[in-house]
Amino acid sequence: MRLLAIDPGELCHELALESATTAPDGYGGVTESWAIAATLFARMEPSSPRRMVNSGQIDRTVTHRMTVRQDAAVQSGMRFRKGDRIFDILTVYDPDETGRYFFCETSEAGQ
Repeated sequence: MRLLAIDPGELCHELALESATTAPDGYGGVTESWAIAATLFARMEPSSPRRMVNSGQIDRTVTHRMTVRQDAAVQSGMRFRKGDRIFDILTVYDPDETGRYFFCETSEAGQ
């Protein structure tokens, strides 16, 4: 496997890593809330815009690849927050299997 050359200086975007917690709402359902699990620095790269029609409305999604130092806390199903922007983490993988960095494929909805 080829070792990727990633400049740590490019990890310049501060992101809050958030995880979801659920609690019973008292009516047979649950309420979901998000809490900050960690603060990470990442390289943000827009990768591909998508436009989908969902129930007659147009959903615009911009996907990004976030590169972060490898951290066991980062998992798919979590999300990154940068100010008012929210990026749902779809996949997490080690691009060169060296245990140095994670690539996180994300989607930002509502743009």
